Amino acid sequence: MAILENIRKRTTVLILIIGLALFAFVISGVFTNSDFSGGKVGSSIAEINGEEVSIDDFRQKVDLASRRSGPNTTTMQTVNQVYDQEVRNAILGQQLEDLGIDIEQDQILNYIGTIPGYSQSPQFLNENGVFDQNKFREFIADLKANNPAQYDLWLQDEKAIIESAKQQAYFNLIKAGVGATLKEGELDYKLANDKIDIKYVRVPFTSIPDSTINVSKSEIQSYINEHKEDYKQEPARDIQFVYFEEKASAADEKEVEEAITKLMDDTVEYNSQTDRNDTIKGFSTTDDMMAFLDRHSDMKFDTIYKAKNQLPARFADTLMTLQVGEVFGPYRDGDYFKVSKMMNRKANGSVKASHILIAFEGAERANPEVTRTKEEAEAEAKRLLREARKADAKFVELARDNSDGPSAPNGGDLGYFVEGTMVPTFNDFAFGNNVGSIGMVETDFGFHVIKIDDKRDLFQIATLAREIEPSEETINTLFTDATKFEMNSISSDSAFPDLAKEAGYTVRPVNKINATDENLPGLSAQRAIVQWAFNSETGIGDIKRFDLPSGYAVVQLTKKYDEGLMSVEDASPTVLPVIRKERKAAQIIAANEGKSLEDLAKDNSVNVSTATALNVKSPTIPGAGSEPAVVGTAYALTEGETSELIEGNTGIFKLSVTKKTVGPELDNYSTYANTLRSTRESRVSTSVYNALKDASEIEDNRSAFY
Repeated sequence: MAILENIRKRTTVLILIIGLALFAFVISGVFTNSDFSGGKVGSSIAEINGEEVSIDDFRQKVDLASRRSGPNTTTMQTVNQVYDQEVRNAILGQQLEDLGIDIEQDQILNYIGTIPGYSQSPQFLNENGVFDQNKFREFIADLKANNPAQYDLWLQDEKAIIESAKQQAYFNLIKAGVGATLKEGELDYKLANDKIDIKYVRVPFTSIPDSTINVSKSEIQSYINEHKEDYKQEPARDIQFVYFEEKASAADEKEVEEAITKLMDDTVEYNSQTDRNDTIKGFSTTDDMMAFLDRHSDMKFDTIYKAKNQLPARFADTLMTLQVGEVFGPYRDGDYFKVSKMMNRKANGSVKASHILIAFEGAERANPEVTRTKEEAEAEAKRLLREARKADAKFVELARDNSDGPSAPNGGDLGYFVEGTMVPTFNDFAFGNNVGSIGMVETDFGFHVIKIDDKRDLFQIATLAREIEPSEETINTLFTDATKFEMNSISSDSAFPDLAKEAGYTVRPVNKINATDENLPGLSAQRAIVQWAFNSETGIGDIKRFDLPSGYAVVQLTKKYDEGLMSVEDASPTVLPVIRKERKAAQIIAANEGKSLEDLAKDNSVNVSTATALNVKSPTIPGAGSEPAVVGTAYALTEGETSELIEGNTGIFKLSVTKKTVGPELDNYSTYANTLRSTRESRVSTSVYNALKDASEIEDNRSAFY
């Protein structure tokens, strides 16, 4: 009370302090408003060829997309999806504007008619099942008049649809100029069907040890400078972390197991109102299982009967053998301790059957193409019944070839079903006869020839379950351990991995994190860690603890990669093998110029090999792998001709063509030309957009806002 009184006396001072703190916070925001990379935050999420994408508009689109996306989609996933679409629309929009491409209302409606969400919606289809533009217009007019909120959403969709329609028109113009001549079709055919037999010698690059090829840093740098496009890098970060997972301890597990065990049997409790001891029935003896589980279990009473394959896999054999009233457990099933009780069982409660449906004109759901009368259908069903009952009959084939039902492609298989699922006459036959029985029944759908394939028992099992969760003591200990490790790592001169090893923790590295990444291996979605790693104030070696949904991570920043060309150290793993291969190729060629196949093989301790039926479309040499340059050279030689030394993917080759088999001449190569054209057309939208994107100047500011 004394403390409260002192606070009341100093109310004015407290208000002043809080106000100054808030003012300082606001002012600091004004003067330090910057992204975590140190750059000034503007009002655009991106700038594409000088055209800004407003952050306000972008946020509205992200909000709309978030409401439409599934519950498992993270904010950053939605941001990235919207961003990619905005970049695409901006780049293509600029092209459309430069070219003056626009579309009319009729073209828009025609395009809407190709979108499955609209073209397949029953409300927009006419009596022939075709998309009706008038019905669609009426629907939009009704939205505008009676549902303004939905109409506003439609306007957003309409804008996107118009952009997509324009883009389609743009790509169609390009596709119109894409084709393939008959001569190209003929060449494509020959590349696949002209076969080549060769004998060859391969001197593998591995014949020269890597240790004999010395490559200096300056040579690596020169190679990088000569191949700048291949060694560009975006800003990236390397981190390492120790994960403190929030999980139940052995003591927590034992406590849950003991608690659930205690609930199995009756207990005696003192009742102060009656001044006597009451017997509280346990799980094994309760008369009201539903109420008992509602009160004591993390899983409610499921009254549905289940088959063996629907029971926990590890314990199904045990559970299905329980007698009614018998109890099994406690047992560990995933993250739960459980006790199960057999409440009831139904022998042969589920049937697996197959059928052949013979429909007739006028039968329920009969295909309009079915014209047989009811009498004809019955006669056909009886004929098939006789066939099905023969000793050598194959019911699956009979159903596949004769059934009018949707299960015909599956051999008439209806799978397992419980009593009451099928229409009465079908149900009565299925549950009233033994496995293997074949008979015929009539329903509103037609005549059915039925075969009973299998029967299995069903079980009603009640399960008392308690989830295994970490206790408050375990959670507090975990926090203490994580905090202690963080402080020790910051204050100690020892390396982060050494400290972790001393404490018995595992260090996990994550390399080349991008500024817009969200998911980190071993930690899942951790945007806060990525933002910290890219913050301009975070230095290499800095350490910080992060609170995670299921524990803590103590993270250290270990490396920064700046935008531009890769450093010699970063590029070495990629560049070294290339330079070594070039040097080895030069050495092997210099030492073997002018040699015959036999001398080349002898001098390099390798064999003369053969390969048959090679073709350029699949340029693989058995034993050597993919070698397009080698097979291409062989294709250009005449039969009996020998090549010079050829640099391949895996070594230096020399070959001689022993046989060339020309593929049979065709009367017309239009099929191959059409295939080439279709393949090229299918690549237009992706290839054109990627080319435009590569040529664009894009400033990505996502990391400044998310």
